[in-house]
Amino acid sequence: MSKLDNTFGQQTVSQNERSNKIRRVFQLVAPRYDLMNDFMSFGTHRIWKHFFVNFIPFSSNDIIVDLAGGTGDIARKLVKKGAHVIVVDPSIEMMQAGEKTNLRQVINVAGIGERLPFADSSIDKLTISFGIRNMTSMSDALKEIHRVLKPGGQYYCLEFSQPMMPIRPFYNLYNQYVIPRLGALVAGQPEAYQYLIESIKRFPHQEEMKSLIEEAGFSEVTYRNLFFGIACIHIGTNKS
Repeated sequence: MSKLDNTFGQQTVSQNERSNKIRRVFQLVAPRYDLMNDFMSFGTHRIWKHFFVNFIPFSSNDIIVDLAGGTGDIARKLVKKGAHVIVVDPSIEMMQAGEKTNLRQVINVAGIGERLPFADSSIDKLTISFGIRNMTSMSDALKEIHRVLKPGGQYYCLEFSQPMMPIRPFYNLYNQYVIPRLGALVAGQPEAYQYLIESIKRFPHQEEMKSLIEEAGFSEVTYRNLFFGIACIHIGTNKS
């Protein structure tokens, strides 16, 4: 188990403690999660997600799993483009929050990334948007993703990353002081958004994440920065 998998906030905790705390966070923020994302990113997350979905090639027969799909915003975009999508998320509250706007073709399944409820080599593509950092064990989740993907299947991950140096100090100050206050104002949950900021701060930078994906067995691992590296798309292929 890596140091990354064991670290939560300022202290080392067990996987069960980390898992329970993450679930509590998303229970708290579920009702206003999408609204809060709009406030935190000034709507930029919608642009990133639109680009992300258009970046993913797929055929009409592909089965796509959107892991940590939450309220289903990525799944809805994929379905509108003709994809067959299964949302997998451990938070029932998050999936329920998205049910009013989800399309009928979106299937919700309760599950965690470290133990995906799919057979080996059964999925064509797996996407995850701003969720891989919330796995109890990122390395285990990446290995599971590799396991369920068919040979030639691809993994697409949109996640916060390390911005380029000219904007990094301003970005860090915004995360540290502004976002928790927005969480208190809009969602009434400053402590939940403090966790989200800590998880962003501790997330591996682009090259480190590339190495972790390769260690899980993926080939042709690449990444593409968005908005000066504040967000990044990571891609890997199962060549086994």
